[in-house]
Amino acid sequence: MKLISRKTYLDELEALINVPDIKVITGIRRSGKSKLMDAMVDLIKKTDPSGNIIHINFNLTEFENLLEYHKLESYVENEYSPEVNNYVLIDEIQMCDHFEKAINSLHAKEKYDIYVTGSNAFLLSSDLATLFVGRTYEMHVLPFSFNEYVTYFPTDNINESLTKYITEGGMAGSYLYKEINQKYRYINTEVLNALIVRDIVNRHKIRNDQLLNVLIDFMMDNIGNAVSIRSITDSLAAGKNTADHKTIGQYVSYLCKAYAFYRVRRYDIKGKKYLNSEDKYYLSDHSFKYARLGTKNMDYGHILENIVAIELIRRGYEIYVGIVGDKEVDFVAMKQGGRTYIQVSYDISDSKTFEREVTPLLKIPDAYPKIIIARTYQPEYQHEGIRIIDAAEWLMGKTL
Repeated sequence: MKLISRKTYLDELEALINVPDIKVITGIRRSGKSKLMDAMVDLIKKTDPSGNIIHINFNLTEFENLLEYHKLESYVENEYSPEVNNYVLIDEIQMCDHFEKAINSLHAKEKYDIYVTGSNAFLLSSDLATLFVGRTYEMHVLPFSFNEYVTYFPTDNINESLTKYITEGGMAGSYLYKEINQKYRYINTEVLNALIVRDIVNRHKIRNDQLLNVLIDFMMDNIGNAVSIRSITDSLAAGKNTADHKTIGQYVSYLCKAYAFYRVRRYDIKGKKYLNSEDKYYLSDHSFKYARLGTKNMDYGHILENIVAIELIRRGYEIYVGIVGDKEVDFVAMKQGGRTYIQVSYDISDSKTFEREVTPLLKIPDAYPKIIIARTYQPEYQHEGIRIIDAAEWLMGKTL
Protein backbone atom coordinates (compact mmCIF):
# COMPACT_ATOMS: atom_id res chain seq x y z
CA MET A 1 0.00 0.00 0.00
CA LYS A 2 1.27 3.49 -0.87
CA LEU A 3 2.05 5.59 2.20
CA ILE A 4 2.13 9.35 2.56
CA SER A 5 3.47 11.44 5.41
CA ARG A 6 0.68 12.77 7.60
CA LYS A 7 2.79 15.74 8.58
CA THR A 8 0.28 17.55 10.79
CA TYR A 9 -0.10 14.55 13.07
CA LEU A 10 3.62 13.70 13.04
CA ASP A 11 4.54 17.27 13.92
CA GLU A 12 2.16 17.12 16.87
CA LEU A 13 3.61 13.82 18.01
CA GLU A 14 7.18 15.05 17.61
CA ALA A 15 6.39 17.98 19.90
CA LEU A 16 5.20 15.46 22.51
CA ILE A 17 8.35 13.32 22.60
CA ASN A 18 9.47 12.85 26.23
CA VAL A 19 6.48 14.80 27.56
CA PRO A 20 5.49 12.69 30.60
CA ASP A 21 1.78 12.37 29.68
CA ILE A 22 0.37 9.13 28.32
CA LYS A 23 -0.20 9.87 24.63
CA VAL A 24 -3.49 8.34 23.46
CA ILE A 25 -4.12 8.29 19.70
CA THR A 26 -7.83 8.03 18.97
CA GLY A 27 -9.85 7.99 15.78
CA ILE A 28 -12.33 5.91 13.87
CA ARG A 29 -11.30 2.41 12.82
CA ARG A 30 -9.01 2.27 9.77
CA SER A 31 -8.32 6.00 9.90
CA GLY A 32 -4.58 5.36 9.91
CA LYS A 33 -3.68 5.19 13.62
CA SER A 34 -1.45 2.12 13.27
CA LYS A 35 0.35 3.53 10.22
CA LEU A 36 0.89 6.72 12.19
CA MET A 37 2.41 4.67 14.99
CA ASP A 38 4.79 3.04 12.48
CA ALA A 39 5.74 6.50 11.26
CA MET A 40 6.34 7.54 14.86
CA VAL A 41 8.80 4.67 15.24
CA ASP A 42 10.72 5.93 12.22
CA LEU A 43 10.64 9.47 13.59
CA ILE A 44 12.08 8.39 16.95
CA LYS A 45 14.84 6.48 15.18
CA LYS A 46 15.82 9.68 13.38
CA THR A 47 15.52 12.10 16.29
CA ASP A 48 16.91 9.77 18.98
CA PRO A 49 19.07 7.06 17.32
CA SER A 50 20.19 5.64 20.64
CA GLY A 51 16.65 5.42 22.02
CA ASN A 52 15.12 2.08 22.91
CA ILE A 53 11.81 1.50 21.15
CA ILE A 54 9.40 -1.11 22.55
CA HIS A 55 6.71 -1.46 19.89
CA ILE A 56 3.80 -3.85 20.43
CA ASN A 57 1.05 -4.36 17.85
CA PHE A 58 -1.76 -6.55 19.14
CA ASN A 59 -2.98 -7.12 15.61
CA LEU A 60 0.05 -9.41 15.19
CA THR A 61 -0.04 -12.96 16.56
CA GLU A 62 3.54 -12.67 17.81
CA PHE A 63 2.23 -10.55 20.67
CA GLU A 64 -0.84 -12.62 21.59
CA ASN A 65 0.95 -14.03 24.63
CA LEU A 66 0.86 -10.50 26.10
CA LEU A 67 -2.94 -10.23 26.15
CA GLU A 68 -2.97 -10.12 29.96
CA TYR A 69 -1.79 -7.03 31.76
CA HIS A 70 0.81 -8.67 34.03
CA LYS A 71 2.48 -10.28 31.02
CA LEU A 72 2.35 -7.02 29.09
CA GLU A 73 4.05 -5.11 31.89
CA SER A 74 6.66 -7.85 32.39
CA TYR A 75 7.50 -7.84 28.68
CA VAL A 76 8.03 -4.08 28.65
CA GLU A 77 10.13 -4.25 31.81
CA ASN A 78 12.30 -6.98 30.31
CA GLU A 79 12.82 -4.86 27.20
CA TYR A 80 13.84 -1.80 29.24
CA SER A 81 17.29 -0.40 28.53
CA PRO A 82 18.98 1.82 31.14
CA GLU A 83 20.99 4.93 30.25
CA VAL A 84 18.83 5.74 27.17
CA ASN A 85 15.33 7.02 26.49
CA ASN A 86 12.75 4.24 26.43
CA TYR A 87 9.69 4.55 24.21
CA VAL A 88 6.65 2.28 24.57
CA LEU A 89 4.25 2.21 21.61
CA ILE A 90 1.25 -0.12 21.75
CA ASP A 91 -1.34 -0.62 18.99
CA GLU A 92 -4.89 -1.81 19.77
CA ILE A 93 -4.29 -1.63 23.51
CA GLN A 94 -7.90 -2.59 24.30
CA MET A 95 -7.18 -6.18 23.22
CA CYS A 96 -5.19 -6.68 26.44
CA ASP A 97 -7.39 -7.47 29.45
CA HIS A 98 -7.17 -4.68 32.05
CA PHE A 99 -4.63 -2.85 29.92
CA GLU A 100 -5.04 0.29 32.03
CA LYS A 101 -3.42 -1.42 35.01
CA ALA A 102 -0.27 -2.17 33.02
CA ILE A 103 -0.12 1.32 31.48
CA ASN A 104 -0.69 3.05 34.82
CA SER A 105 2.02 0.96 36.46
CA LEU A 106 4.52 1.62 33.66
CA HIS A 107 3.70 5.32 33.72
CA ALA A 108 4.17 5.50 37.50
CA LYS A 109 7.74 4.22 37.13
CA GLU A 110 8.59 7.45 35.27
CA LYS A 111 11.03 5.82 32.88
CA TYR A 112 8.94 5.31 29.74
CA ASP A 113 7.55 7.63 27.07
CA ILE A 114 4.19 5.96 26.36
CA TYR A 115 2.00 6.04 23.22
CA VAL A 116 -1.11 3.89 22.73
CA THR A 117 -3.87 3.46 20.14
CA GLY A 118 -7.13 1.60 20.50
CA SER A 119 -10.62 0.98 19.20
CA ASN A 120 -12.78 3.98 19.89
CA ALA A 121 -15.67 1.94 21.20
CA PHE A 122 -13.33 0.69 23.95
CA LEU A 123 -11.05 3.72 24.42
CA LEU A 124 -13.43 6.64 24.67
CA SER A 125 -12.35 10.22 25.26
CA SER A 126 -14.77 10.39 28.16
CA ASP A 127 -13.11 7.37 29.77
CA LEU A 128 -9.46 8.45 29.58
CA ALA A 129 -9.32 10.27 32.91
CA THR A 130 -10.94 7.27 34.61
CA LEU A 131 -8.81 4.64 32.87
CA PHE A 132 -5.44 6.26 33.36
CA VAL A 133 -4.33 7.61 36.72
CA GLY A 134 -1.57 9.69 35.13
CA ARG A 135 -2.15 12.63 32.82
CA THR A 136 -3.17 11.85 29.26
CA TYR A 137 -2.85 13.74 26.01
CA GLU A 138 -5.37 12.71 23.37
CA MET A 139 -4.55 13.16 19.70
CA HIS A 140 -7.51 12.59 17.42
CA VAL A 141 -6.86 11.14 13.95
CA LEU A 142 -9.36 11.55 11.11
CA PRO A 143 -9.59 9.86 7.70
CA PHE A 144 -7.68 11.44 4.82
CA SER A 145 -8.42 15.09 4.15
CA PHE A 146 -8.81 16.31 0.58
CA ASN A 147 -5.28 17.70 0.82
CA GLU A 148 -3.97 14.25 1.78
CA TYR A 149 -6.06 12.67 -0.99
CA VAL A 150 -4.33 14.93 -3.52
CA THR A 151 -0.97 14.01 -2.01
CA TYR A 152 -1.86 10.34 -2.45
CA PHE A 153 -3.20 10.91 -5.98
CA PRO A 154 -1.12 13.80 -7.42
CA THR A 155 -3.01 15.96 -9.88
CA ASP A 156 -2.81 19.10 -11.97
CA ASN A 157 -6.56 19.63 -11.66
CA ILE A 158 -7.77 19.86 -8.07
CA ASN A 159 -11.39 20.35 -9.13
CA GLU A 160 -11.42 16.99 -10.90
CA SER A 161 -9.81 15.50 -7.81
CA LEU A 162 -12.48 17.00 -5.57
CA THR A 163 -15.18 15.41 -7.72
CA LYS A 164 -13.48 12.04 -7.16
CA TYR A 165 -12.93 12.68 -3.45
CA ILE A 166 -16.62 13.46 -3.02
CA THR A 167 -17.47 9.93 -4.16
CA GLU A 168 -14.42 8.03 -2.87
CA GLY A 169 -13.90 9.66 0.53
CA GLY A 170 -10.94 9.54 2.86
CA MET A 171 -10.72 5.89 3.95
CA ALA A 172 -7.27 5.16 2.52
CA GLY A 173 -7.70 1.38 2.69
CA SER A 174 -10.32 1.63 -0.05
CA TYR A 175 -7.81 3.23 -2.45
CA LEU A 176 -6.30 -0.19 -3.16
CA TYR A 177 -9.45 -1.22 -5.02
CA LYS A 178 -9.86 -0.14 -8.63
CA GLU A 179 -13.63 -0.32 -9.01
CA ILE A 180 -15.92 1.99 -7.05
CA ASN A 181 -18.25 -0.87 -6.06
CA GLN A 182 -15.23 -2.71 -4.63
CA LYS A 183 -14.24 0.41 -2.67
CA TYR A 184 -17.74 0.71 -1.21
CA ARG A 185 -17.89 -2.99 -0.39
CA TYR A 186 -14.65 -2.65 1.59
CA ILE A 187 -15.89 0.45 3.41
CA ASN A 188 -19.28 -1.01 4.28
CA THR A 189 -18.26 -4.59 5.03
CA GLU A 190 -14.73 -4.31 6.41
CA VAL A 191 -14.89 -0.94 8.14
CA LEU A 192 -18.42 0.09 9.02
CA ASN A 193 -20.07 -3.25 9.74
CA ALA A 194 -17.17 -5.49 10.75
CA LEU A 195 -15.36 -2.96 12.89
CA ILE A 196 -17.37 0.08 13.94
CA VAL A 197 -20.81 -1.49 14.41
CA ARG A 198 -19.37 -4.69 15.86
CA ASP A 199 -17.26 -2.73 18.34
CA ILE A 200 -20.26 -0.76 19.54
CA VAL A 201 -22.45 -3.86 19.84
CA ASN A 202 -19.77 -5.72 21.81
CA ARG A 203 -18.79 -2.83 24.04
CA HIS A 204 -22.33 -1.90 25.02
CA LYS A 205 -23.81 -5.41 24.82
CA ILE A 206 -26.52 -4.28 22.41
CA ARG A 207 -29.11 -6.97 21.78
CA ASN A 208 -31.14 -5.16 19.14
CA ASP A 209 -28.40 -4.59 16.57
CA GLN A 210 -31.08 -4.37 13.87
CA LEU A 211 -32.39 -1.16 15.47
CA LEU A 212 -28.83 0.21 15.63
CA ASN A 213 -28.40 -0.42 11.91
CA VAL A 214 -31.74 1.20 11.06
CA LEU A 215 -30.68 4.21 13.12
CA ILE A 216 -27.37 4.43 11.24
CA ASP A 217 -29.20 4.38 7.92
CA PHE A 218 -31.55 7.13 9.08
CA MET A 219 -28.73 9.36 10.33
CA MET A 220 -26.77 8.87 7.11
CA ASP A 221 -29.82 9.76 5.07
CA ASN A 222 -30.27 12.95 7.12
CA ILE A 223 -26.74 14.33 7.10
CA GLY A 224 -26.95 18.10 7.56
CA ASN A 225 -30.61 18.06 8.60
CA ALA A 226 -31.63 19.35 12.02
CA VAL A 227 -33.04 16.52 14.11
CA SER A 228 -33.81 15.76 17.74
CA ILE A 229 -33.78 12.43 19.55
CA ARG A 230 -37.57 12.60 19.67
CA SER A 231 -37.91 13.28 15.94
CA ILE A 232 -35.52 10.43 15.15
CA THR A 233 -37.49 8.08 17.39
CA ASP A 234 -40.79 9.14 15.86
CA SER A 235 -39.44 8.70 12.32
CA LEU A 236 -38.18 5.21 13.10
CA ALA A 237 -41.49 4.34 14.75
CA ALA A 238 -43.31 5.38 11.56
CA GLY A 239 -41.25 2.71 9.83
CA LYS A 240 -42.43 0.14 12.40
CA ASN A 241 -39.16 0.18 14.37
CA THR A 242 -40.17 0.15 18.01
CA ALA A 243 -37.85 2.06 20.32
CA ASP A 244 -38.07 4.59 23.13
CA HIS A 245 -36.34 7.95 23.22
CA LYS A 246 -33.88 6.82 25.89
CA THR A 247 -32.65 3.88 23.79
CA ILE A 248 -32.27 5.99 20.65
CA GLY A 249 -30.45 8.65 22.65
CA GLN A 250 -28.04 6.03 23.97
CA TYR A 251 -27.41 4.58 20.51
CA VAL A 252 -26.75 8.02 19.04
CA SER A 253 -24.33 8.71 21.89
CA TYR A 254 -22.50 5.42 21.21
CA LEU A 255 -22.13 6.31 17.51
CA CYS A 256 -20.73 9.73 18.35
CA LYS A 257 -18.36 8.46 21.02
CA ALA A 258 -16.99 5.93 18.53
CA TYR A 259 -16.47 8.85 16.10
CA ALA A 260 -18.76 7.42 13.46
CA PHE A 261 -20.78 10.66 13.66
CA TYR A 262 -20.09 14.13 15.01
CA ARG A 263 -22.85 16.07 16.75
CA VAL A 264 -23.06 19.79 15.96
CA ARG A 265 -25.20 21.92 18.24
CA ARG A 266 -27.10 25.08 17.29
CA TYR A 267 -26.00 28.55 18.40
CA ASP A 268 -28.10 31.72 18.59
CA ILE A 269 -25.75 34.30 17.08
CA LYS A 270 -27.58 37.44 18.27
CA GLY A 271 -28.52 36.01 21.66
CA LYS A 272 -25.06 34.46 22.09
CA LYS A 273 -26.42 31.26 23.59
CA TYR A 274 -26.54 27.58 22.73
CA LEU A 275 -29.85 26.00 21.76
CA ASN A 276 -30.91 22.56 22.95
CA SER A 277 -33.82 21.81 20.62
CA GLU A 278 -32.26 20.17 17.55
CA ASP A 279 -28.79 19.19 16.40
CA LYS A 280 -27.10 18.17 13.19
CA TYR A 281 -24.94 15.09 12.70
CA TYR A 282 -22.06 14.63 10.28
CA LEU A 283 -20.25 11.46 9.26
CA SER A 284 -16.56 11.04 10.07
CA ASP A 285 -16.15 10.14 6.41
CA HIS A 286 -18.80 10.87 3.81
CA SER A 287 -18.02 7.69 1.84
CA PHE A 288 -19.85 5.69 4.53
CA LYS A 289 -23.14 7.04 3.22
CA TYR A 290 -22.51 5.96 -0.37
CA ALA A 291 -21.11 2.60 0.72
CA ARG A 292 -24.16 1.83 2.83
CA LEU A 293 -27.06 3.54 1.06
CA GLY A 294 -25.81 3.63 -2.51
CA THR A 295 -25.34 6.50 -4.94
CA LYS A 296 -28.76 6.57 -6.59
CA ASN A 297 -29.76 9.84 -4.94
CA MET A 298 -26.55 11.84 -4.74
CA ASP A 299 -26.94 14.83 -2.42
CA TYR A 300 -23.85 16.81 -3.36
CA GLY A 301 -24.82 19.83 -1.27
CA HIS A 302 -25.02 17.99 2.03
CA ILE A 303 -21.97 15.87 1.20
CA LEU A 304 -19.86 18.99 0.58
CA GLU A 305 -21.26 20.40 3.83
CA ASN A 306 -20.17 17.19 5.58
CA ILE A 307 -16.67 17.45 4.10
CA VAL A 308 -16.34 21.06 5.29
CA ALA A 309 -17.61 20.17 8.78
CA ILE A 310 -15.00 17.43 9.22
CA GLU A 311 -12.28 19.67 7.77
CA LEU A 312 -13.09 22.37 10.30
CA ILE A 313 -12.85 19.79 13.11
CA ARG A 314 -9.56 18.60 11.59
CA ARG A 315 -8.25 22.16 11.73
CA GLY A 316 -9.08 22.43 15.42
CA TYR A 317 -12.28 24.48 15.31
CA GLU A 318 -15.31 24.07 17.53
CA ILE A 319 -18.26 24.21 15.19
CA TYR A 320 -21.91 25.11 15.67
CA VAL A 321 -24.92 25.71 13.44
CA GLY A 322 -25.65 29.43 13.57
CA ILE A 323 -29.17 30.79 14.02
CA VAL A 324 -29.82 34.43 13.15
CA GLY A 325 -33.50 35.32 13.35
CA ASP A 326 -35.35 32.89 11.11
CA LYS A 327 -32.22 32.16 9.04
CA GLU A 328 -29.53 29.54 9.48
CA VAL A 329 -25.78 29.74 8.95
CA ASP A 330 -24.19 26.36 8.20
CA PHE A 331 -21.25 26.80 10.57
CA VAL A 332 -20.02 29.11 13.27
CA ALA A 333 -16.35 28.07 13.55
CA MET A 334 -14.72 29.11 16.84
CA LYS A 335 -11.08 28.95 17.91
CA GLN A 336 -8.95 30.93 20.35
CA GLY A 337 -11.56 33.59 20.97
CA GLY A 338 -12.25 34.25 17.30
CA ARG A 339 -15.00 33.03 15.05
CA THR A 340 -15.84 32.71 11.37
CA TYR A 341 -19.30 32.35 9.82
CA ILE A 342 -19.45 29.88 6.95
CA GLN A 343 -22.06 28.97 4.37
CA VAL A 344 -21.52 25.90 2.18
CA SER A 345 -23.18 25.40 -1.19
CA TYR A 346 -22.33 23.08 -4.04
CA ASP A 347 -23.44 25.52 -6.74
CA ILE A 348 -24.13 29.25 -6.36
CA SER A 349 -24.24 30.10 -10.08
CA ASP A 350 -28.01 30.58 -9.87
CA SER A 351 -28.89 34.04 -8.51
CA LYS A 352 -31.64 32.72 -6.24
CA THR A 353 -29.28 30.17 -4.67
CA PHE A 354 -26.61 32.83 -4.19
CA GLU A 355 -29.14 35.14 -2.53
CA ARG A 356 -30.29 32.34 -0.24
CA GLU A 357 -26.72 31.67 0.91
CA VAL A 358 -25.61 35.27 1.32
CA THR A 359 -28.71 36.63 3.12
CA PRO A 360 -28.09 34.98 6.54
CA LEU A 361 -24.49 36.23 6.55
CA LEU A 362 -25.58 39.79 5.81
CA LYS A 363 -27.99 39.64 8.76
CA ILE A 364 -25.16 38.99 11.24
CA PRO A 365 -24.42 42.28 13.04
CA ASP A 366 -20.82 41.68 14.18
CA ALA A 367 -17.58 42.11 12.23
CA TYR A 368 -16.21 38.57 12.37
CA PRO A 369 -15.19 37.09 8.97
CA LYS A 370 -17.94 35.68 6.75
CA ILE A 371 -17.30 33.10 4.04
CA ILE A 372 -19.20 31.18 1.38
CA ILE A 373 -17.52 27.95 0.29
CA ALA A 374 -18.80 26.65 -3.04
CA ARG A 375 -17.63 25.00 -6.23
CA THR A 376 -16.97 28.26 -8.07
CA TYR A 377 -14.02 27.03 -10.20
CA GLN A 378 -12.50 30.50 -9.99
CA PRO A 379 -10.25 32.62 -7.74
CA GLU A 380 -11.59 34.04 -4.51
CA TYR A 381 -13.73 37.17 -4.75
CA GLN A 382 -15.91 39.23 -2.41
CA HIS A 383 -19.54 40.32 -2.17
CA GLU A 384 -20.33 43.08 0.34
CA GLY A 385 -17.41 42.00 2.51
CA ILE A 386 -18.23 38.27 2.29
CA ARG A 387 -15.46 36.14 0.86
CA ILE A 388 -16.52 33.67 -1.84
CA ILE A 389 -14.01 30.80 -1.94
CA ASP A 390 -13.75 27.83 -4.26
CA ALA A 391 -14.28 24.61 -2.30
CA ALA A 392 -11.24 22.82 -3.73
CA GLU A 393 -8.96 25.76 -2.90
CA TRP A 394 -10.33 26.00 0.63
CA LEU A 395 -9.98 22.28 1.26
CA MET A 396 -6.37 22.39 0.11
CA GLY A 397 -5.76 24.61 3.11
CA LYS A 398 -4.82 27.72 1.19
CA THR A 399 -7.15 29.88 3.23
CA LEU A 400 -8.73 29.78 6.74
